[in-house]
Amino acid sequence: MSTLVNLVRWAVPLRSASRHLHTPAAPSSAAAALELIRSQPSQYVVANFVGKKYILTPRDLLTVPHLRDVKVGDVLKLDQIHELGSREYTLRGNPVISPEKVQVEATVVEHTKGSMEIKFKKKRRKGYQKTIKRKHPFTRLRIGDIIISPDASAQPIPSLSS
Repeated sequence: MSTLVNLVRWAVPLRSASRHLHTPAAPSSAAAALELIRSQPSQYVVANFVGKKYILTPRDLLTVPHLRDVKVGDVLKLDQIHELGSREYTLRGNPVISPEKVQVEATVVEHTKGSMEIKFKKKRRKGYQKTIKRKHPFTRLRIGDIIISPDASAQPIPSLSS
């Protein structure tokens, strides 16, 4: 009998606490959304780089397949940004956000090789055995700050209902 009373007593505060959740109002324009994201302490982007999408934050270390035409210290500009977000709000491009609104740079830190991969080939009853060893080459990039331009034009965000 006392366990039933304890369960009811603990369930009441949980129900009342759920009514006080704060949900921020959605901004009406892209400029307002960018301003809201800029005011947050941490931002992230979803960028397409070398054919893959990566979730990136400032000062991240990104390892990608080897880039032949770059040297250590080169600065690369990420121009295919699909999504920009913070803790409060996310802005998605259609399909990408224009490079005038958001700029992200990556600096080449090093060219390196991965761990040793070993392939073993064999044919039965023929005496054929072969061991292939390989280290895949990679390029490491350091992601710079996410720069959200303050002069973004105030265009209304299209609604989802049609």
